[in-house]
Amino acid sequence: MSWRVANACAERKFGSATRKQIIMFLADKASDDGSGIWCSKGTIQRHTELGETTVKRTIRDFLKEGILVETGARGCKNGFTVVYRIDLAQIEALELTAEPDIETGATVDPVQTGPGTGATVAGVPGPLWPPNHPKTIHKPPSREREAAEDEEAEKILAAYPTDRLRGKAECLNRIREALDAGTKVEALLQAVQAYGTESKGFTRSKVCFSDNWFKSGRWRSYVEDIAKSRETAKAKEAEMLVGLANWVTDKHPLCRHITPGQIDALLAAELVTQAQIQAAGLRS
Repeated sequence: MSWRVANACAERKFGSATRKQIIMFLADKASDDGSGIWCSKGTIQRHTELGETTVKRTIRDFLKEGILVETGARGCKNGFTVVYRIDLAQIEALELTAEPDIETGATVDPVQTGPGTGATVAGVPGPLWPPNHPKTIHKPPSREREAAEDEEAEKILAAYPTDRLRGKAECLNRIREALDAGTKVEALLQAVQAYGTESKGFTRSKVCFSDNWFKSGRWRSYVEDIAKSRETAKAKEAEMLVGLANWVTDKHPLCRHITPGQIDALLAAELVTQAQIQAAGLRS
C-alpha cells in the first residue's frame, strides 16, 4: 500500500468515476514508486463491484495511455496474473482536481490561505495542513496495528478444525477482508467455533476445508444465527426482568428468590427504585 501514489491519483482527473475508482484501487496495491501491483481483473471487479467488461476495457485503456505498464507476471491457481506499475510521470501530467488559487487584491478582512500561526488553546501550534487538505499525506497503519490484526486473524484460523486446515495464506487474507468489511472479531471466532462443533464427526466427504469455507462466505450464516440468538437471549432477559420488577412492586413472596445480581440489573434498567427494593425486604 502506498499513500503517496494514492494521494497523487486522488488529486488528478481521469475522465470518469469508473476510471478513478479503478486507478484508486490499483494505487492502494502499489509501492511508493508505483510498481508491484499484483491483482487480477477478477479481484478488481469484485472489490470495485464494477462489471468485468468495464474493468478489462479500462485496464486496456490505461495501458494504451501509458498510465499503466506491464512489468511481468506471477503464477496463481488460474495460471498467471499480470504485474503492473503506475507511471507516476503520466499521472503528474494529468489535470488537477483542485481549482487553481486565484489571487485577489487586498480586502478589508482578508482570509488567510495558509495555516494559522497564532497562539492556540494549549499553546501548541496545529498541523501544517488540516487532515482533509489535498497535500496531506496520511500515514499508513503502524506496525503495532498490523501485528494486532495479524494476531486476530491467526486466532480465528486456529479455532478451525485442524484436520481441515488448508491454504493458510488464503484463509488469513479472507479473514482480514471479513474484518475490514466490519465483521467483529468475536463474531467470526464464534462462527468458526460453531461450525467446528456442528461438523464434529462428519465424514471427509461432508467437511469443508478452511480455504473454501472462508472463500465461499459460509461463515456469514453462522454470524447471522449467533446475532439472532443473542437478540433472542436479550429479549428473554428483558422479559424476565419485567417479571421480577412486578414481583418487587407487588411485594410478592417469591421476591426472596431474587439474586443480588438480578437486583442490580433491575436498578440499572430503572425498572424499580431503591425504595421499592427496600420495601420488598431486599438489599441492593
